[in-house]
Amino acid sequence: MEERGLRVARTDGAFFSKISTTISKLLIPTKIGINGMLITIKRNNVLKNYETCKKNEEKEKEEVLQKKYEDAFILYLESIDKYVMDSIYKKVKARTATQFEEDALSKYYTVIHLKDTQYLEYKYRKQKYLLDLDYISLKNDNKNKIITRYDPFYVSKMEGIYKGILKNYSIQLADRISADLIEKDTVYESIFDTLEDYVGNILPIKMKIDGKENYKDILTEFEKFDDFQVGKLDVRDKIEKRMYLLAISRKLFTHSLPLTVAEQCYDKLIKEARHLIISSKNDKKKEKAYETLINLIEDYNVRLLSTKIYWEVPQDKDNYKKFWDEYTKIDKDTEEGKVQKEILFIKDELRKIQNNIQNKHIIRFYKDKLTEYGAIRKVKNTYSKGKNYTKRKVRV
Repeated sequence: MEERGLRVARTDGAFFSKISTTISKLLIPTKIGINGMLITIKRNNVLKNYETCKKNEEKEKEEVLQKKYEDAFILYLESIDKYVMDSIYKKVKARTATQFEEDALSKYYTVIHLKDTQYLEYKYRKQKYLLDLDYISLKNDNKNKIITRYDPFYVSKMEGIYKGILKNYSIQLADRISADLIEKDTVYESIFDTLEDYVGNILPIKMKIDGKENYKDILTEFEKFDDFQVGKLDVRDKIEKRMYLLAISRKLFTHSLPLTVAEQCYDKLIKEARHLIISSKNDKKKEKAYETLINLIEDYNVRLLSTKIYWEVPQDKDNYKKFWDEYTKIDKDTEEGKVQKEILFIKDELRKIQNNIQNKHIIRFYKDKLTEYGAIRKVKNTYSKGKNYTKRKVRV
């Protein structure tokens, strides 16, 4: 009997463990319900305060109302955070979570991981994550009436969050001037990913609220970017898409992504386009890559350098002024004008890269292009052994 009793006692542990797990599974929906109600209350409160701030026209009330709105926003985020830890975490642990919930928890830990190394980015990313989580939940539940009211608040907050993230990356890039190239490349990738996330997900909502007519200055670039959202992209497509993102950023993120940082981003894309020309296996792909490079160079010079006021090197300013004077004289609508434009771009490229031996392959390609257009002449050199070589000279 004692032995039997001990065996029962040992199995009781497993029994109570199973009971405990079962009860946990039964209680999880209750937790979700309570947290869901709390989120709804806090969401309604923050929306009410946001709308009050927007309608307010009395200067003396502005500070008080803004403080009340920010406090409501903090409580709202805390309620979503509590939902993640009390409900989603326990559902994943109990293996009753949906794929969406599993992905949400995974993303949550990715954000939390930033806390020790990049606190400022962590602060913005966590706010973004929590807002996105609630917004996606509303969309999945088809709560269109709430979404219509939620959208202006959501866009307003996301605008500030994305600007904060991009500004933080700009500071990181400035701090990494002499840092490892891989680290800088990581920051560049983060900038492009953040821009793509904003233009792909937030800007369309903003356009719907404000009306597309208020975005005429970026509508063409936005539509071209949107064309790249469908289908598999090759390297050239990726470069072009990022070119349109930078063009849009010059209008929407002028202060968060300063000209010096945008200049470095353009420079990175131009280098990638040069490499793509050299690495392309056939003439058709090479010409497509070259076409992308020409578009990039024009975009870089017209959208960015033409607006540049402060130049660290006076000679660079003088060179650009000469370039710009020539560019503005070209009739770009004619076939002859297009050729003249290409010649101008290639000569300017050669001037910038001709002293770097690493660029010898792209320099050869550029000189082939100039020879094709009749912009440079061949000069024969005869060496002592009697062998003739062709030497090409170009004034840049």
